[in-house]
Amino acid sequence: MLLLLGWIVRQVSDMMKFHIPDLTPLLPVLGTIGLILIVLEGSLELELDKSKAPLIRKSFVVALLPMLGLAFGMAFLFQYFGQGSFKNNLINAIPLCVISSAIAIPSVKSLSAGVKEFVIYESSLSDIIGVLFFNFIALNETFGFASFEHFVLELLIMIVISFAATIGLSLLLNKIDHHIKFAPIILLIILIYSVSKIYHLPALIFILLFGLFLGNLDELKRFKWIRKLKAEELDKEVHKFKDLSNEATFLVRALFFLLFGYLIETKEILNAETIVWAIGVVAGIFALRAIQLKLSKLPLKPLLFISPRGLITILLFLAIEPAQNIPIVNKSLIIQVIILTAFIMMIGIMAPSSPQTEEKDDTEGHA
Repeated sequence: MLLLLGWIVRQVSDMMKFHIPDLTPLLPVLGTIGLILIVLEGSLELELDKSKAPLIRKSFVVALLPMLGLAFGMAFLFQYFGQGSFKNNLINAIPLCVISSAIAIPSVKSLSAGVKEFVIYESSLSDIIGVLFFNFIALNETFGFASFEHFVLELLIMIVISFAATIGLSLLLNKIDHHIKFAPIILLIILIYSVSKIYHLPALIFILLFGLFLGNLDELKRFKWIRKLKAEELDKEVHKFKDLSNEATFLVRALFFLLFGYLIETKEILNAETIVWAIGVVAGIFALRAIQLKLSKLPLKPLLFISPRGLITILLFLAIEPAQNIPIVNKSLIIQVIILTAFIMMIGIMAPSSPQTEEKDDTEGHA
């Protein structure tokens, strides 16, 4: 609906001959802020205890294996049709393989608790794995022991930074007495994320860990160093912080998709040269997802349909260097895949579920 509304605004403004400056540079800015807030919002809602370990493992596997299978499969296919080097083909394929938490998480708010929890874990992990995978392929000229060693070192550095930043921001959240306290915290989160990205560190890990920490203070009270943060008082501030972050997330996400819809050209949606590729990519997405869900013994409905592409796909596509672009992966293909996966998800979620399916979903979520 937001994409459609943005597109309609574009048509009306063109008809009325309104002069609107080029808004394209705003898209990655809104997208990055939206991604940070969406992963933060989702992680604040997650419960972290031993009973969740099987769910986290399953969501990690479902996020990882289809992504790898689809990325390498498309790269080989692009190679077969002579689109460029295998590395460049793989770089261009990865954005199409990442589930968009920006679309998936808000779309399951009305579904069962089990489905909602699984989707939050899976889509957040898909974003993180996708960014790590993309950066690893795009930033390394060669792939050997040294490149993997460097990658592991970056992960360890980011975990240390995440731990230190989480404690520091928690202290600030608890100590600031001024009536304006949550906006500076959000700005600091964005700053830490941005600085980490400059040094090509997996910055989304920090967002996920920070949200999990604040959202699970009750579970962490058994640690002595947590008590020094005055967890009871901090917990009250966290509830207020959640409310603000939820509203900020809604605003930024809405603006992003309105802007993206506004920037869509009609000819890009109806591009006949890429529609066959788009349908093939979407078919591959859902085929591999169905196989993985079956192997993981998870219910196909509604999880099969919740595999949208969106914000993270656009951000990774925009991050591809011009020298690494291949002709077939263009804006038309990206738009068509996003629209098709969003439409399929909409139909799948709206379709009525049987009581047995809903009960099974809740059972899986609380196993």
